[in-house]
Amino acid sequence: MCIIFFQFDPRSVSAYRFILAANRDEYYSRPSKPADFWENNSDILSGLDMEKGREGGTWLGINKKGKFAALTNYLQPINRLNASGRVQGHLVATFLTEEVDGLNYLKKVSSEGHLYNGFNLITADFNNTKGDTMCYYGSKSGQEPKTLEPGIYGLSNSLLETPWKKLVHGKKLFTDTIKQSNELSPENLVQELINMLNNEEVQMPATDIEEQGQDFIRPILKEVSALFVRTSSYGTRTNTVILVDAKGHVNFTERTMLAPDVNQWKVSSFQFELEI
Repeated sequence: MCIIFFQFDPRSVSAYRFILAANRDEYYSRPSKPADFWENNSDILSGLDMEKGREGGTWLGINKKGKFAALTNYLQPINRLNASGRVQGHLVATFLTEEVDGLNYLKKVSSEGHLYNGFNLITADFNNTKGDTMCYYGSKSGQEPKTLEPGIYGLSNSLLETPWKKLVHGKKLFTDTIKQSNELSPENLVQELINMLNNEEVQMPATDIEEQGQDFIRPILKEVSALFVRTSSYGTRTNTVILVDAKGHVNFTERTMLAPDVNQWKVSSFQFELEI
């Protein structure tokens, strides 16, 4: 389970044209690298999946040329999963390295969507001169990729804006937090968003999650109904907050668990200017 909240407001008179707060939930034993600029491409910033056969994939990343992408799985029962499906994390990594805009990239991805297990993919192209665009494609939506209008959005492991109780709860907390964005320093806004991401209030009943995940999710349904997930072997491993201001300054903060120890966390912060 993962959850992403973001405000996209390219014409905003407030301090930020883009604000994102996201949780990555994963098995504690799955190897990954914390966020950093890539060794083979110093323009790209992301965490990296290091699981055998999936090395180099990522769930969320941004580059200095103004390209951003984030991915969530679409929750499915075990009997509907394809064990030989393509590696979804490469969808984000490939977008960050290719010279193609988000909408055209998603159109290409949509033609091959059936080769993957269900997923959602968000892309953004930030450009100080031409303006910003954000796009979305859900492989289980039955719809073509689309350009997003400015607004506040929530995405978990169903389609964009599916009103799961935990998503509605989290979106309200996110909205209340970013209303303070003009009054808070960037550091304090980041901390408030991280606090929001670590909210452990259980959002039961979660019949919508149960209906979608069925046997796969029932044993941990109560735990995954919260924004911050914690079980004995699986849970929230990473909080990510990204701020992009009107001038193209990027503030990227990641709080990640030093797996598999739930009591040890590392906070990394990166700041850079978009080269666009």
